[in-house]
Amino acid sequence: MSETAGEKTFAPTAKRKRDAALKGDVLRSKELSSAAVILLGAAWLTFAGPWVFSDLTGILRSGFVFDRRDLIDFEPGSMLRGGLFFILPLLATIALPVVLVTLLTQLGFGGDGRWVIENLNFKGSRINPASGLKRMFGPNGLIEMGKGLLKVALLGTIAYFWGVNWLETIAGLGRGNIAHQLAAGWGAITSLLFSLAAGLVIIAMVDFPIQLIRRNMRLKMSHQEMRDENKEMEGSPEAKAARRQRQRELAAGGVAHAMREAQFVLTNPTHFAVAMTYDPAKASAPFVLAKGRGDKAQAMKELARELGVPMLEYPQLARSVYFTTRENQTIREELYAAIAAVLAFVFSLKRGEKPPVPIIDVPAELRFDADGRLQA
Repeated sequence: MSETAGEKTFAPTAKRKRDAALKGDVLRSKELSSAAVILLGAAWLTFAGPWVFSDLTGILRSGFVFDRRDLIDFEPGSMLRGGLFFILPLLATIALPVVLVTLLTQLGFGGDGRWVIENLNFKGSRINPASGLKRMFGPNGLIEMGKGLLKVALLGTIAYFWGVNWLETIAGLGRGNIAHQLAAGWGAITSLLFSLAAGLVIIAMVDFPIQLIRRNMRLKMSHQEMRDENKEMEGSPEAKAARRQRQRELAAGGVAHAMREAQFVLTNPTHFAVAMTYDPAKASAPFVLAKGRGDKAQAMKELARELGVPMLEYPQLARSVYFTTRENQTIREELYAAIAAVLAFVFSLKRGEKPPVPIIDVPAELRFDADGRLQA
């Protein structure tokens, strides 16, 4: 079956991903950020424990022990100031790391996170009740609701088992000296934080591939969008200079020689290029002279234009040959019919005829996406 220009079957290009990131469409993980912050807090509580214990014990003792001087000259303000002088340094040592970890996990997640000032602009859709209901009850809203229920179930289960293990310790709080009570409560809190952080890490590990797949599906491109982007990229001076440099590098190797022998080139239209020929004296079937993707594919296309080699845009066929055939190797037997139709068309063009463009059907078992995965 032939691919239509409007069907979004192509994996998003690097430019497409960059443009989406500039609009705020980036990979984000609230679970990863929460897990990092909780882990940081638990680690801080663990390592800062001795320091906090000594100061906190002193504050509690001074707050609950009174002598004659305190009764005569009672100054609650000094007690509050003492508590603040104790609390503020603690907050300073944890607040800045928390802010930094939150920014790093959010802006650095997926490699393309960034600050987008445009997202601060007012948008009526954000306060539109209809838009809000659509977000809540649409496919994305239902997916997020399902993820939220699973998160609650997992974290609730972790908290339950934590409570079972620490129930006796928690019930014993209030008995014994202050230092022992603080140590027991401190241990219970850090244990709970580490347990919840582990659960959030598990959720983030599951959520990341789901978000990655959903974003790639959302950014998939149609044949026409690929063409438009290719034209836009080809028109920039930077792209032209890079293409010329790439061509010079390839011309110094064997690609230029292969392109001179090629009878036609299959394209995808921008990701892949496969140069092919059929010479009964060399092989019993058509074979691949050269193939490339990305910059190499663009350079091969430029060389094909210079040499007058016909280029045919058959995305599915180009991917099938690319992923199943090595250079200087004959094509798979299942592709004989498709390549024979292309060869007949090319030979007709060389005779000066104007034949109709053939419709190519690629066997279902040889249909690949842009990443080389077999399509269902």
